[in-house]
Amino acid sequence: MCKANLPKGLADWAELVTFNADHTDFNCMAFATDQSTISVVIFFAGMMVAYAFSKWRASSIKAMYEDRLKNEIELARREASLETSELQLKVESSQREAGRLLALAQTEAEAVAALKTANEKEREFLQKEILRLSGLKPDEAKRLAFESLQKNYESEARRLREENLDRPEQETEQEARRILITTMQRLTTTTTQDATAVSVSIPSEDMKGRLIGREGRNIRTFEQSTGATLLIDETPGMVLISCFDPVRREVARIALERMVKDGRITPTLIEDFVLTAENEVTRHAQHLGHEAVRDLGLPPMDIKVEELLGRLHFRLSSNQNTLAHSVEVAQVCAVLAAEIGIDPVVAKRAGLLHDLGKAIDADNGLTHAAAGANLLRRVGEDPRVVNAVAAHHREVEAESLFAPLVMIADSISGSRPGARSSTLESYAQRVKNLEELVLTFEGVKEAYAFQSGRELRVIVDPVKVDDFAASELLRRLRSAIEEKLSYQGNIKITLIREQRFTDEAR
Repeated sequence: MCKANLPKGLADWAELVTFNADHTDFNCMAFATDQSTISVVIFFAGMMVAYAFSKWRASSIKAMYEDRLKNEIELARREASLETSELQLKVESSQREAGRLLALAQTEAEAVAALKTANEKEREFLQKEILRLSGLKPDEAKRLAFESLQKNYESEARRLREENLDRPEQETEQEARRILITTMQRLTTTTTQDATAVSVSIPSEDMKGRLIGREGRNIRTFEQSTGATLLIDETPGMVLISCFDPVRREVARIALERMVKDGRITPTLIEDFVLTAENEVTRHAQHLGHEAVRDLGLPPMDIKVEELLGRLHFRLSSNQNTLAHSVEVAQVCAVLAAEIGIDPVVAKRAGLLHDLGKAIDADNGLTHAAAGANLLRRVGEDPRVVNAVAAHHREVEAESLFAPLVMIADSISGSRPGARSSTLESYAQRVKNLEELVLTFEGVKEAYAFQSGRELRVIVDPVKVDDFAASELLRRLRSAIEEKLSYQGNIKITLIREQRFTDEAR
């Protein structure tokens, strides 16, 4: 019964204990008491065995893992060493190949340099031989070669010009046209200036005799005092005053009107009337000049300058009032300056004063541009304004943008429709001079001027003038017209080169 309570695995061990107990006089009760102690001992022994086994197993697995890791590291090291060796071999091979190629390149470079030297010597020898055989000098040979190249690459040069120059020129022309149109649209000026004869009405025909005076002394005194010619003819109710100087003509008109109104006509009174008229014209000129400066929003100028500006009111340029023209040029200059971003005040002063020399008496044969510039320089005017006045007819070089602005504005004011009028004789002379100048150029067959000489069409000989020479001829024509002719506005030049080949099939 005691053996039945033991585990099956310990049956043999229990029998051995029982046998020993029997021999040592242990009884069954004492054995039963020790069974629990034995079980605990056996349990802890099993636990210790299991723990020892697990520790052994873990240490074995760890040792196996470490051995495997060491093997893998060693294998990776060997593979890396092998790859490094291969890369070193490749680098050494590449270096050897690069050295070989470098040596080959150096050899080829030396060969090329030697060949180039030989070619240079050969070329120099051939050039000397060619010059010796042809009998030409180096400058002549260079000129012939240049002409040959020019002829061979003429079409290519035209193509490059069209690509590189024509497009920017067209864009610039469009922008300039826009600015000019904008400027002209913003102006409000008188379109025409009437040209009328200077005449003075008289109350009766008896006044003509009194104006002549005894033995003509009254008319002689009048003409000597005014510098004008008094024309008394059979025209009823009026007499005419003729004088090339418009200011003197105005003085004579005022003096004559006052003489007729007063009725007393003697040489002494004539001189008094003329002196009074001169003072009145001077004051009126100062007033007109001051008003022009003030209307343009400019600060007051020198009294002499304002008086000369006012005297421009009495002068006409192709029937255009010169003071009105100057004011218009000043306005155009100011708007153009504002459009291109420069000082409009300086531009306005230059435009207003550009024709000031026309009111100055002839001084050492100077042109009106030079005379006006000299006066403005003496009164301390801005150097930019002085240069613009002196250069507006291209007599001197322009030193700033204000001179070209004055040229453009002067052209706009003088060339707009209806601004100026001209006689048939002046028109014919202008057209004749223009055509004769163009016909003096070699290669020009015919020349025709249209639109009052503002458009010129030139027909050239296609055999003597090729396409390249035609563009050069056009440039020379433009330069000659600008230098040798005096004209208002612009002249459009159209050069025509046409070659026709006609045959008949039968």
